[in-house]
Amino acid sequence: QVQLVESGGGLVQPGGSLRLSCAASGFTSDDYAIGWFRQAPGKEREGVSCISTRDDNTYYADSVKGRFTISRDNAKNTVYLQMNSLKREDTAVYYCAALRLPSFVHTSFVGIYFFGRTDFDSWGQGTQVTVSS
Repeated sequence: QVQLVESGGGLVQPGGSLRLSCAASGFTSDDYAIGWFRQAPGKEREGVSCISTRDDNTYYADSVKGRFTISRDNAKNTVYLQMNSLKREDTAVYYCAALRLPSFVHTSFVGIYFFGRTDFDSWGQGTQVTVSS
């Protein structure tokens, strides 16, 4: 069973940076998408970014493109979300999630597939990110 443990949230001023980590274990194949969702109070869950273990291709929501970078360290089985130029509207609880990718999902559609699913193999416990002066 896939297990995810998140860390790295906190309080930061607008324009600042934070890095979230998601330590993963228990994968049963090499074909997963691992990424981040966020949910702010009173708002729906929003897909932020994901990375494919097939080829390390990355995918981003339009709201974070150019500011956030997702990456992974295979040796540490950890996925990172580097968040720069943070805005107040980035304030939310951030959740790491992992989803096994069926073979029919083409590389070009991994992001859409990931952001649109609800049946994830695993979720992290969530970490609070607060952007405030």
